Amino acid sequence: MTASPTLPTPALGAGEHHASAHRAARAVVENVRRVVRGRDGSIELVATALLAGGHVLIEDVPGSGKTTLARAFARSLGGTFHRVQGTADLLPADITGSGVWEPDQRVFRFVPGPVFAHVLLVDELNRLAPRTQSAFLEAMEESAVTADGRRHELPDPFFVIATQNPTEQYGTFPVPEGQLDRFAVSLRLGPLGPEAERQVVREQLVRPTVDLLEPVIDVAALVELRALSRAIHVSDPVLDHALAIVQATRYDARVLHGASPRAALGLVRCAQARALLCGRDFVLPDDVKLVAAPVLAHRVRLHGAVGRGPAEALVTELVSRLPVPVGT
Repeated sequence: MTASPTLPTPALGAGEHHASAHRAARAVVENVRRVVRGRDGSIELVATALLAGGHVLIEDVPGSGKTTLARAFARSLGGTFHRVQGTADLLPADITGSGVWEPDQRVFRFVPGPVFAHVLLVDELNRLAPRTQSAFLEAMEESAVTADGRRHELPDPFFVIATQNPTEQYGTFPVPEGQLDRFAVSLRLGPLGPEAERQVVREQLVRPTVDLLEPVIDVAALVELRALSRAIHVSDPVLDHALAIVQATRYDARVLHGASPRAALGLVRCAQARALLCGRDFVLPDDVKLVAAPVLAHRVRLHGAVGRGPAEALVTELVSRLPVPVGT
């Protein structure tokens, strides 16, 4: 098993502590790249959400590598991993768990569901019925579930990677706006290039290469990485720039409803995480610009538009139009 990077104590100095955190974060990215080919941008985005303490939604056609990407991250992190395969007949209790009657003690004993894991892969989220999709709302927002009137805390850290098929495909249910807003980042993989596709096929002729991955970081180190990410410096001009992008999504005439305050917080946190991945202890305007579309597009609804593409184009346009702060 590959040894998990350990983070030095703060007594060793802030600079060395930050450099070690950067190396640990990059180790996760590089481990995933060992088996996920031709998806470097997507890997960076998932790692960004992971460090920011958010969740990830990956949308694309079946067979494009969504589950492989999710499993590669799950196997790169120490801790528990569970998987939920979305089907229309699953019930909320199948996700969160439920009480089981113990006749000897004449009490209900809570049996945790698959949501009780450090990393949860929800495969084909939009094949779940709406009432079952709602089972993830409290878990993703508060890292807890309530069953039979009692609140049960989830493991820390708790990280959801969900995949979904294009909404026009048979057997899918729309994911409501309130659910989408719980995801820090949404992305599409897109087609592989010819060389990358050839490499994927060659490497997986014997067995899935993701099964060969070992953890490179443990859960305690991930908790510390997330704390360090949130300590990355954000200057007032950069913060104002991020807020201006979010507010622009609310006042454009093409927008039915824009990004939420939760989206604004997610945008800044993801910019901090990207700065950490790049080895910096401060956020640049470019960090905000590069994560804006993945963080905001799935939270924006346009008049008469269907799918993610138009919203993504709108956010990209707004980012290009807004002046970038100088001297930050």
